[in-house]
Amino acid sequence: MSHTVGQVSGYAGITVRTLHHYDEIGLLVPSERTHAGHRRYSDTDLDRLQQILFYRELGFPLDEVAALLDAPDADPREHLRRQHELLTARIEKLQKMAAAVEHAMEARKMGINLTPEERFEVFGDKDPEQYAEEAEQRWGGTDAYAESQRRAGSYTKDDWKRMQAEVAAWGERYDALMAAGEPATGEAAMDLAEEHRLHICRWFYDCPHDMHRSLAEMYVADERFKAYYDSMRPGLAEHLREAIAANAARPRP
Repeated sequence: MSHTVGQVSGYAGITVRTLHHYDEIGLLVPSERTHAGHRRYSDTDLDRLQQILFYRELGFPLDEVAALLDAPDADPREHLRRQHELLTARIEKLQKMAAAVEHAMEARKMGINLTPEERFEVFGDKDPEQYAEEAEQRWGGTDAYAESQRRAGSYTKDDWKRMQAEVAAWGERYDALMAAGEPATGEAAMDLAEEHRLHICRWFYDCPHDMHRSLAEMYVADERFKAYYDSMRPGLAEHLREAIAANAARPRP
C-alpha cells in the first residue's frame, strides 16, 4: 500500500513542504513515484518518518538524524532502545521542570521570595513549601495564616538564617533541659515553652496561649511535626506539649 504526500502530511501532522524538503536532502525519499512524478510513500517510508520525527522532537538536527538512521549497523531494535532511553531522560527532565514550576508557584503562595541560590543556602535540600497547600487548606481563611504569609514575604535570606539559628539554639537548650531530667511542668521547661511561643509571635503571627496549646497538641498528633521535634531529642514533642500546657496555665501578674 502506498500513500500520497497529502495523506502522509495529514498522518504525521507536518506540512507537505517539510516532506518535500526531506526528499530533497535525501532524508526521506519516497519509495515510488507515479508516471506524473507524484510522490508515493510506502509503509516502510512511514516507519522511517516516524523515526525522523521522534529524533526531531528530541532536538536532533537533520544531519544527525540522517547519520543515525543510515548508519551501516542501524538496527530497528537498537533505535527503539535508544529512543526509550532518550524519552525516559526527557520525561525525567520535564518532571524536574514541572516540579520546579510547582515549587515556584508554592513559593508565591507562601511568600518566600528568595533566589534559587539563597533558597539552597538557607534550606538545603529541605523544601519550605512542602506542606504549603495543606497549610492553606487548614488555615487559609484565618488571620494568623494571612499574617504569616505577609511576614514571610518580607524576609530576606539573612532573616531566614537568623530564624533558623534561633530554632537551633532553642533546640539545644531544650535537649540539655531534658538530659538534666527537668520535668515538663518545671519553671525551666515552661520558660522554654514561652520562648517557643514568642518565637512564633515574633516571626509569624500573634500566638496567644490557647492557640499555642492547640499547636502543641498538633505537634504530637501529626507524625510529621512529632518527627521534627523528636529529631532534636527523642520524646521532645511530648515533653514540649506538656510544658506548653503548663506554661499556658501558670498564673501571670
